[in-house]
Amino acid sequence: MRDMHCHILPGVDDGARTIEDSLAMLKAAKAAGITSITCTPHCRDPYFDFEEMWQAFYELEDAAEGFPLQMGFEVNYRKLMDLGIEWADALHFDGSNEFLLELSVVAVPSHYADYERTIFELQGMGYEVIIAHPERYAAIQKDIGLAEELVAMGCKLQASCDFIAGGRFGRERRPAVKMLKRSLYSYLASDAHNVKHYEYFAKSWNKYADLLA
Repeated sequence: MRDMHCHILPGVDDGARTIEDSLAMLKAAKAAGITSITCTPHCRDPYFDFEEMWQAFYELEDAAEGFPLQMGFEVNYRKLMDLGIEWADALHFDGSNEFLLELSVVAVPSHYADYERTIFELQGMGYEVIIAHPERYAAIQKDIGLAEELVAMGCKLQASCDFIAGGRFGRERRPAVKMLKRSLYSYLASDAHNVKHYEYFAKSWNKYADLLA
């Protein structure tokens, strides 16, 4: 069972601060039944340092005693626009065509036309676009139809499992359950920033995994 979105790399964003934190999270992930992890540090200000993040990946890989790890990024839409779309070739999941895209939490529905253009461009480059935690986005909370449009475009949706406890902003549980019941999600992921988030992963997986698309 893969966890395809987490902040387990040491010292590079708002997740694990030290390698000891990373290894504690890895232990918790194993206890939750996870058998492989895609490490997805933030590609957004103020955290993004490409070389440092890769070095943190190698550090964790060396300490993980053979546990399957993959490098990737959680790519913020605005940061991708600042960097340039060509950066997608460096930011997708290493060894696959998957690309984890984070939209703005506060974007209004009219902004989704810009997102669609970028998504089509990424797809044209050969990437499978995965939308990170749509349950957090205010526009989708108000209109689940926007999530349905993303799926119709060929996107995969990923729920962050803290929704089961209300979510980071306290409003995610209801839209997440709605989208699960409509089979809009393809993935449950921990989005872990600490050990506690793997408890949410286990609870969410046990309760809702059969509703994934």
